[in-house]
Amino acid sequence: MSPLQHVPTAEDLKAAQARIAAYIHRTPVFQSQKFDNKSGASIIFKGEHLQKTGAFKARGAMNAVLINQEHAKGRGFVTHSSGNHGAALAWAASNIGEKAHIIMPSNAPKAKIEAVRSYGGIIEFCAPTLDAREQTAKAVEEKEGAFFVHPYDNYDIIAGQATATMELLEEHPDLKYLFVPVGGGGLLSGAALANAYFGSAKLIGCEPTNASDAHESFYGGQWVPVTTADTIADGLKTSLGKRNFPIIQSHVDEISLVTEAEITDAWHFVLARLKQFIEPSAATGVAACLKKSLQGKAGIILCGGNMDTQNWALR
Repeated sequence: MSPLQHVPTAEDLKAAQARIAAYIHRTPVFQSQKFDNKSGASIIFKGEHLQKTGAFKARGAMNAVLINQEHAKGRGFVTHSSGNHGAALAWAASNIGEKAHIIMPSNAPKAKIEAVRSYGGIIEFCAPTLDAREQTAKAVEEKEGAFFVHPYDNYDIIAGQATATMELLEEHPDLKYLFVPVGGGGLLSGAALANAYFGSAKLIGCEPTNASDAHESFYGGQWVPVTTADTIADGLKTSLGKRNFPIIQSHVDEISLVTEAEITDAWHFVLARLKQFIEPSAATGVAACLKKSLQGKAGIILCGGNMDTQNWALR
């Protein structure tokens, strides 16, 4: 197989779903009467925090690894990641007996560093800048001959991430709204394609006010990189991908910003009332939903549950 060089079609998404089915969890969907009462709507949660490696990233990584395994044979894979994608790629590569080199910023959360190591990832640290990440990954790619898999700006990744929304729509085809967190845009662009092909929900991207490049890009009509990203939602600090942006422009209806306080309040509510342990990035979708006046059925993708349990009580 060869890597996708075009925006994934409906058939590409179906192929990705079949390809990774034996490796991933079909994560549960669930409701909470307390949350329905609080939001005023019927809310369906998609539990990607219960996915392999603790986040939706396992879907895209597994799809990319299976598609590109011949290109990486004996040389392995390489990526740069603050945590979730790195752990997912290390896990996915281990499933086919390959190694994975993970370039991580020096300030990556301890829990995510440990997760990457637990899946056999070979970690190399770099300065906490995108330029440093990319340069270090390029050096490893050239030295080791490893196959580079971008965390989100990659059509194989996008097709894999779309399968989370496909599953949700298979069980709830009548969704009126769908809330999806956005950082680099892998999950949101995948959701956008899945919803365009198989659903009809109003699709709302959810982003921290303190890392609002997707919002600026979407409403400004041109790609804008992130400049500052001081948010507890560490998985959403990165710039929107250039392959992801046109898909989001075409198929997303709105991008909603949420404050740090709103993210924290939503995180506490999910932990206390739903008894689900999610990371702050996942709470952005919950926070955005709670800001809306909704009627009917809405879906929220809880994108991950990886955070430092030694210092987890958000204030």
